[in-house]
Amino acid sequence: MKYLSPRWLPGGHLQTIYPALFISKPVTPLRRERWTTPDNDFIDIDFLDGEPGKPMVVLFHGLEGSSDSHYARAMMAALRERGWSGAIPHFRGCSGELNQAPRFYHSGDSHEIGWIIERLYQQFHHRHDGGKFYAAGVSLGGNALLRWLGESQHHADIVNAACAVSAPLDLAQGGASLSSGFNMIYTRMFLKTLKPKCLKKLEQFPGLFNKTAMLEAKDLYEFDNVVTAPLHGYLDTDDYWHRASAKHILGDITVPTLVLNAKNDPFLPGQHLPTHAAKCVTLEYPDHGGHVGFAAGSVPGHLNWLPQKMLNFFEANS
Repeated sequence: MKYLSPRWLPGGHLQTIYPALFISKPVTPLRRERWTTPDNDFIDIDFLDGEPGKPMVVLFHGLEGSSDSHYARAMMAALRERGWSGAIPHFRGCSGELNQAPRFYHSGDSHEIGWIIERLYQQFHHRHDGGKFYAAGVSLGGNALLRWLGESQHHADIVNAACAVSAPLDLAQGGASLSSGFNMIYTRMFLKTLKPKCLKKLEQFPGLFNKTAMLEAKDLYEFDNVVTAPLHGYLDTDDYWHRASAKHILGDITVPTLVLNAKNDPFLPGQHLPTHAAKCVTLEYPDHGGHVGFAAGSVPGHLNWLPQKMLNFFEANS
């Protein structure tokens, strides 16, 4: 099931922006649960309840994403057609309500991923004993999922198969790519939502970080240096981007895993994609697709290709 971009949608930028903004997103009713975290914060998880005995897919969203993101809506629609269950955990502060702890979320959030997956697995198997359990992550969520898979090794075997889409496998190279030229449009989009959240976080915890430096941050490197790195136990941006990059642990993964990245992804250009991984990891790098784009069909296009690709991989590798 090789990806071929539509002839009417050329280039990595159009293939990124058009699917996210202009292709209609399917509507699937979801049920929300709020979980208390081990540090007495909360996360919200949106559920699609499928048929007994059929599989479940947990999908981790990208930076400032949610269950309303185009790829999440497309995946839930595909699961509903199959009668499968689905879960979309919202990283802290991404469900429409600011979280309560003095932290947010980040690309190396493997501990949070692990806690969520283990609880979901127990909850799912209590209701659907014998059903397959799959994990997927997109962009930041894909990187964090890969970190958990590699760090956990055989403890991650509760997951039958996994998939990471458009993950920033090399955060330093991805950050550099997003800090210049046309790519600054994506950086400004992220900062437009991150900065207001940070102002609200400073209302909760005055002095948590330098307000002026946060507001003056022009790119993700500067923002992560002031906010993300220190809040989550890293020395600075360089330390965070190095230690959190998934490329370092691809050789340690023991679960059948698909790593899907387009070579024309503006968030991580193809020349920086890793070439080595564990035998159970499939590195698939199509020439086109953009960043979590992979639009298909004739104008105006549809979002069906990506969820079908992921679900086909799960079924073939479990």
